[in-house]
Amino acid sequence: MNLDLSFYLAVFLRRLPYFIIIFALVSAAAIAAAFLLPPVYRANSVLLVESSQIPGALAAPTVQAQALEKLQTIENRLMTRTNLLEIAQKLKVFKEMGKMTPDDIVGAMRTNTRITKSAGRGQATIMTVEFEGESGPVVAGVVNEYVTLILNEDVATRTERAETTVEFFDQEVKRLSGELDAMSAKILDFQNKNADALPNTLQYRLGQQTLLQNTLATAERDITLLKDQKKQMIALFNATGQITGSTANQTPEAQQLAQLRQQMNTFTATYSPTNPKVRQLQAQIDQLEEIVKAQQLPAGAATTQMSPLDIQLASLDTQIGALEAQREQLLEQLAVLKDSIDRTPANQIALDALNRDYTNVQQQYNTAVARQAQASAGEQIEIRSKGERISVVDAATVPDRPVKPDRMLIAGGGVVAGAGLGIAVIVLMELLNRAVRRPKDLINAFGITPIATIPYMRTPSETMMRRSGFAAMLLIAVIGIPAIIYAVHAYYQPLDVLFGKVMAKLGIRL
Repeated sequence: MNLDLSFYLAVFLRRLPYFIIIFALVSAAAIAAAFLLPPVYRANSVLLVESSQIPGALAAPTVQAQALEKLQTIENRLMTRTNLLEIAQKLKVFKEMGKMTPDDIVGAMRTNTRITKSAGRGQATIMTVEFEGESGPVVAGVVNEYVTLILNEDVATRTERAETTVEFFDQEVKRLSGELDAMSAKILDFQNKNADALPNTLQYRLGQQTLLQNTLATAERDITLLKDQKKQMIALFNATGQITGSTANQTPEAQQLAQLRQQMNTFTATYSPTNPKVRQLQAQIDQLEEIVKAQQLPAGAATTQMSPLDIQLASLDTQIGALEAQREQLLEQLAVLKDSIDRTPANQIALDALNRDYTNVQQQYNTAVARQAQASAGEQIEIRSKGERISVVDAATVPDRPVKPDRMLIAGGGVVAGAGLGIAVIVLMELLNRAVRRPKDLINAFGITPIATIPYMRTPSETMMRRSGFAAMLLIAVIGIPAIIYAVHAYYQPLDVLFGKVMAKLGIRL
């Protein structure tokens, strides 16, 4: 066991130059990177979505989007190419911006920006905006620019939505008002065209129809009686040669006037003066009075031309003619009434449909007016910033120290990694080395036991060459590697940018 330890110790000492070279390479690279990487500062700001200051039961706000949804929308609008380029150019965020393309600037801005959101049932909705960069004032300025854009976007979005809502309901109220006017004009036109057959006058027309039917029956009865009287008078004259009555010397118009006056006396005892039948009879009396006045002649002049029988028959014929004319007039009036009554059900259906449409539009109009008032109140809430809004809880300040890189951690990690890698290389080299170096190896390989073993003796020139190679490699590790890292950082691309691109391609975010 002691022999094995001595052998392994000898192997390690023989491989020590490789360990030193690897350790020096890794440690130098880590130390150089630790001190060449620029400092990274971080600034952040915390935003809070506040609920409406006006109770919803009193005045519901117009903008009622979910808080987390609102923050996601604002974030997408914030991280647009235009905004990022404008902020980067305004604040000179990167030192080598003159050598960077717009795509590189936008990519770097998005890479260095971190926006987190938190929300939950019964919890406040919070947004945290962070930005990392090489300068404390720059990162604080970028975060403040972000916050300003977020607040402006929130106000603009809420105000725009409120104004759009009010404008929509204004147009809706105007449209429905026009529809109401059109419906009113349509109903009025229908009522004017069907004024004689409207449902609200149906009962009156039915009463008129009954009255006309009674008047018609009376006229037909009177016609029948007069015709019978005429027949009886002719039969009596043919049988006796005489006629009865004291109206032999009167004209037919005078006789008819007397009968109508008698009939008027009967009607006035039964009907009121405004009754249509009384008015019609009075008109006939006035007409006959004018005719009788014109026919007044000296006594005996009217009877020299006609016999008493002819005078009586002419009087009866006149009465019968007047009653028949009255009957025709009544029939015409009844036909007109019947037509209007028959058209009333269809007009009722059409008018009900028009009124129903008018009522529906009226209800829509009332609803639109109520919502218009609600939208106007919501607009005032948004204009005065009394609704749901985003406010700044913790504003960004200039950081006094960088958050990364941790130079001691990188340097220390490089030293530990170099030592571990050196030992791992030595172990790997020994595992891959199949050469015979111990008597035990001869026994295991050939099955013979050697009497004695002579170690390999290097010449002075070999020793010198070996030592020179080791010194050169050590010099390269200690001086060359840091020089190469510095040259890459100074003349090709800064290490932080190069490191960021590598991490972005690997999908790693520090």
